[in-house]
Amino acid sequence: MAGIRSSVTRTFGILTAGGDCPGLNAAIRGVCRAAHDRYGMNIIGISDGFRGLIEGNTKTLRPEDFSGILTRGGTILGSSREKPFKSEIGDSDDMVGEKAAAIKKNYKKLGLDCLVILGGNGTNTTGYRFAQEGLNIIGLPKTIDNDIVGTDETFGFNSALSIGTEAIDRLHSTAQSHSRVIVIELMGHKAGWLALYAGVAGGGDIILIPEIPYDIKIIGDHLRDRAKSGKTFSIVVVAEGALSIEEAKMEKRDRKKYRLENGPSVAYRVTREIVEETGMETRSTVLGYVQRGGIPSAFDRVLATSLGTAAADLLAKGEYGRMVALTGDKIGSVELSVPEGKVKTVPQDHYMIDSAIAVGTCMGN
Repeated sequence: MAGIRSSVTRTFGILTAGGDCPGLNAAIRGVCRAAHDRYGMNIIGISDGFRGLIEGNTKTLRPEDFSGILTRGGTILGSSREKPFKSEIGDSDDMVGEKAAAIKKNYKKLGLDCLVILGGNGTNTTGYRFAQEGLNIIGLPKTIDNDIVGTDETFGFNSALSIGTEAIDRLHSTAQSHSRVIVIELMGHKAGWLALYAGVAGGGDIILIPEIPYDIKIIGDHLRDRAKSGKTFSIVVVAEGALSIEEAKMEKRDRKKYRLENGPSVAYRVTREIVEETGMETRSTVLGYVQRGGIPSAFDRVLATSLGTAAADLLAKGEYGRMVALTGDKIGSVELSVPEGKVKTVPQDHYMIDSAIAVGTCMGN
């Protein structure tokens, strides 16, 4: 093929693992087109995440396989939450060891020079474990939660932000029509990036995130003050991992038990607490998987493509054990590792928190 550049990597495998998100197909396309067209690499697509590598469920990817997928949601490779180094219910220690061994065996059987993994914190942690055991790994950071350490932004976040903001916009008319408080729950188990940004973009009156435990009395005071000033409705944006100051003091086991006993999710708990504190008519909405579906935003298409082509360059140079990343306005890479804390949370002094407070938003504390 004319114009092919030299490459250390001749054959690599590619998989998507964990939850799906907008931009996965754009990233797959970015990696594969650059690897094939620029460097002439052979590409092995692995179905259903690490499970596909355990079971040997693979196929050679050709240009027609990764053509026309830029705007498609989901992932053409399929995904799973298979964690080879973590035991599931019914797994013995031997079974866990067998899963990792099967992956290493199939890696060699397929003649892979490297494995490219697209995923979140769990996926990249698994990749790091395999890198420690001698496999060549390159990671791409995807998650709508934007909570991966080492990159300023993950693909999937911008798309989910747009969806969350639109949902909040739509709830304003209903809340206003019925003079209600409406609580909307967005994803973000340990990090509140999505709820914070969507809350600010959508004009949320109260934003609750995991990093700032909330006091229901302060929330009640804020809602009563709004009502006294003639504002007949309020929107409360809650990250799924938001917790009260009482919950923050609990041991993890006790907190889990409390949550199981007090409603299916935080939106319902906060709704109940608001009613008990203020007596105001309050309804809850959980956006759920809608946030992860559909076509990626223009920003995510660009970011995913850029990260994908950067991964192809790393493959060509033989620079393994890296995760591609966005830092400022530059696409580069960082060492694939398990950083302390693992999750990139919202700093207490982040400018977006100050901006939210400056425009009258209550953060619950």
